[in-house]
Amino acid sequence: MDCLFCAIIAGDIGSKRVYEDEACIAFLDINPWQVGHTLVIPRRHVPDVLADDEALVEMGPSVARVGRLLKDRLGADAVNIVSNAGAASGQEVFHAHVHVLPRWADNPGVANMKTEVAEPLDEVWGRIVG
Repeated sequence: MDCLFCAIIAGDIGSKRVYEDEACIAFLDINPWQVGHTLVIPRRHVPDVLADDEALVEMGPSVARVGRLLKDRLGADAVNIVSNAGAASGQEVFHAHVHVLPRWADNPGVANMKTEVAEPLDEVWGRIVG
């Protein structure tokens, strides 16, 4: 299998992991839309969140924990939780994943979800994993 996220899970490709449990791992997106933009992925290969009825069920608790972690560690006011399913949706890596995007009151809403992030990934990672 030639899957970027499977290689990250296996440790063949490095990532800035912020959370993991028996079902999922979570790591910082290398092209973040917000400071702390994190991807939550299942450990098992599933092409997208609609491909398997259990995918979202398995990922739900991890997504919630990551959302709370990002709010707590980064001082975010809220999070956006987004998943793309299929090429026409903008999905680029065909391994199920959920984007957890920390949000602040001075830049709310879906229309402002994608912004330029200047803070280096290593610094953001340090703030989250402390």
